[in-house]
Amino acid sequence: MPGGDTGRPMRADARRNYERIVAAANDLFTAHGADVPLDDIAKKAGVGAGTLYRHFPTREKLFEAVYRDEIEVLAERAFVLHEQLPPWEALETWVREQVKWVVERHKLATILKESIDAGSETFRYCQKRLREATGVLTETAQDAGLIRKDVFGVDVLRLGHGAGMAVRNCSPEDGERVLGVIFDGLRAGSRPPG
Repeated sequence: MPGGDTGRPMRADARRNYERIVAAANDLFTAHGADVPLDDIAKKAGVGAGTLYRHFPTREKLFEAVYRDEIEVLAERAFVLHEQLPPWEALETWVREQVKWVVERHKLATILKESIDAGSETFRYCQKRLREATGVLTETAQDAGLIRKDVFGVDVLRLGHGAGMAVRNCSPEDGERVLGVIFDGLRAGSRPPG
């Protein structure tokens, strides 16, 4: 997390270096896998190796920063959609963007998840952040009477992730059909009698 373990805010130049390192690591991990030399990341970020190691003393710390950054961007998008779009459109757009993220970033996400302890503060933070973001969209759509009352935000989050995994190797038409089934199942009144 920017600011390091001291909790003090970073100077502007240190923050820029931190952000450039995380962006370079994201690009290189995505393109070449988790074993990219850290010196290559420093070079792409335009910083010295010492600067990289001051921010990220271990490869695991860098993995955590990249994962947190990816999840933060994804979660923040849900809040933006919540502010800008009507409830159903915001929810549908968010699920579509989550599915697209899972499809496009699957390799990176797998690398990062395998490198981060599931009980770590970073992993818990990322789960919490995504659940909050999806919860806001779900509850707003429920309050508007648009989706089933028995659905939780975490259900929507899992559906989006599952759909992303399912459609990674499908045609666009097959992907749309899967999303259509999910959206139809979420709509208010879609629960079968029983």
